[in-house]
Formats: sequence, structure tokens, C-alpha cells
Amino acid sequence: MRRDRPDFIRYYNKEHKIRLEDSPWRRPKGIDNKIRMKRKGYPPMVDVGYRGPRVARGLHPSGFMEVIVHNPRELRNVDPSRQAIRIASTVGVRKRIEIIREAVRRGIKVLNLDNKTREAIREVT
Repeated sequence: MRRDRPDFIRYYNKEHKIRLEDSPWRRPKGIDNKIRMKRKGYPPMVDVGYRGPRVARGLHPSGFMEVIVHNPRELRNVDPSRQAIRIASTVGVRKRIEIIREAVRRGIKVLNLDNKTREAIREVT
């Protein structure tokens, strides 16, 4: 659903020892900056034409809308055909297992299943 878009990396700045892959995008402002001048062979600059299609904006790459869930009661409002859940990071293992069981029963996709939770589910069942 999404169009491919390049990873916009910040121009390399040795003075501040910024790692390219971890740094957020900032517009280059230097008068001789090759990225700002859009020179061939340099990384692309953020531009209007890279915006995604309207139907895919705000969606998870799987095509579902993300809904953050804190307890099993919040699953009542989730539509399994259009929405997927992401369990909040503040939820403990016991309640996380309850949420996952209820989601499986209702046919709802869970986006953030981690190994710790999978092991806990195996132990309980």
C-alpha cells in the first residue's frame, strides 16, 4: 500500500560526531552543501513528491490502523478487518497474556508480540 521512499539521512557532521543512521532529518543550510543543491551521487533531500498515498497515510506497513490497548476491555472497540492492536509498553506480563488470548479469540492481529510474552503464553498453556 505504501510507495517506497528512501531513508533520508542527515548530512554528515564530524564536529558533533552524529551517526548517520540514528540522526533525525534536518534541512541542510550550508551554502556549499551538496545535498541541498541536489547534486548527483549524494543522498536525496526531503521533498513534497515523496509523500505517501492518502489511503496509506498513518497505517502500519501491514495495512492495518494501529490501536494502542491497555486492557482486555478495550478490544471491544477494535474492528479486526481494519485495525490491529499494539499492547502498551506499561502493561505487565499477566495482563498482556489476557489481552493476547482475547485478541486471538476475536481474530485481532497483535503487532508487538515479543519473545518474553510468547514464552509466558507457552508456560501458561
